[in-house]
Amino acid sequence: MAVWDDMVGQERVQEQLSAAARDADTRVTAESRQDGTSKPAPTASKMTHAWLFTGPPGSGRATAARAFAAALQCTSPDRALGGVPGCGFCDGCHTTLVGTHADVQVIRTDLLSIGVGQTRDLVRRAQLSPAGGRWQVIIMEDADRLTEGAGNVLLKAVEEPAPRTVWLLCAPSLEDVLPTIRSRCRHLTLRTPSVAAVADVLMRRDGIEPDVAASAARATQGHIGRARRLATDERARARRAAVLKLPLRVDDIGGCLKAAQELIDAAAEDANQVAEEIDAKETDDLKAALGASAGGRMPRGTAGAMKELEDKQKRRKTRTQRDSLDLALSDLTGFYRDVLALQLGSTVGLANSDVRDSLDRIARASTPESTLRRIEAVVECRQALESNVAQLLAVEAMTMALRAG
Repeated sequence: MAVWDDMVGQERVQEQLSAAARDADTRVTAESRQDGTSKPAPTASKMTHAWLFTGPPGSGRATAARAFAAALQCTSPDRALGGVPGCGFCDGCHTTLVGTHADVQVIRTDLLSIGVGQTRDLVRRAQLSPAGGRWQVIIMEDADRLTEGAGNVLLKAVEEPAPRTVWLLCAPSLEDVLPTIRSRCRHLTLRTPSVAAVADVLMRRDGIEPDVAASAARATQGHIGRARRLATDERARARRAAVLKLPLRVDDIGGCLKAAQELIDAAAEDANQVAEEIDAKETDDLKAALGASAGGRMPRGTAGAMKELEDKQKRRKTRTQRDSLDLALSDLTGFYRDVLALQLGSTVGLANSDVRDSLDRIARASTPESTLRRIEAVVECRQALESNVAQLLAVEAMTMALRAG
């Protein structure tokens, strides 16, 4: 299986990355010739030191970056016979894809932002030569979460890269990255995969039943990660079902306020469940590393490390709750999008056909204009949450707007 097989519906981007990997392989091979001579790089080389992958959530930005990193580290002997880098079977490809390659660093954050300290550590690593691989590759899956200071630190590294270092940055859009950084990167735009393509990969790679795969792909409108979770996690299906009942529960003010509170509570519960799974293990591991005694007593001078971990866990919980709430609002937007499609007689496929009765009921009881206003209310709520407005206040304002129509 080639490294590109998990890039769903991204044929154009795959071709560009494959061509760049070939040029990169030619360059490294020439520089490694035993006679010490090196063939000059092609004048129109498709390889460069910094890449920016953008695309809507679920388009597979991080998947594309990891696949490209694997192709850059490919050591398959078939390359010498004209094979394309990225075989998927050699040690370089395999260790990169599973996350154990010594020269591939993947940065993803479960916090609200990536700070200056972490970025400086990355920049120092970027100056090193590859330990054993062909390139030093740094994948930043959440480049949009760089603080302004961290972005300025990263800029220096992107401006003056080490000879065999490659930066692979991922963000939802160009506007989410500092102009000075994006101007120094080669930009690739990924698109939302088709519903059929997502259903196919769920069946082929995850062994999900065709009906379940099709339903999950349709409900998430091509978001690969969400579709997989919806198809495999009963809790995710229950949460979505509860969200899709909200439009029928905002007939009066009491119903609006209650629905808003339940939406916030559900997001908080998701965050607590994640915290229970991760926080305890992290705390125990740190205590063991710091040499806690059998009774749990910590050595002197370790309180600062414990406090730092607690702060990190608190920030992660905040982000998890915010992400869970945003996911619910995305499902709500999809519901009203289907209502609008029914009202306008559109032939576009419905994302939420499993709640067709509810869609028909709302469509008959309202006008396209009121549906558009409701979609705008959900969008405004998401924007308010991004601006750190109190969550309950923002959601209550949204549910009241949904009632007004």
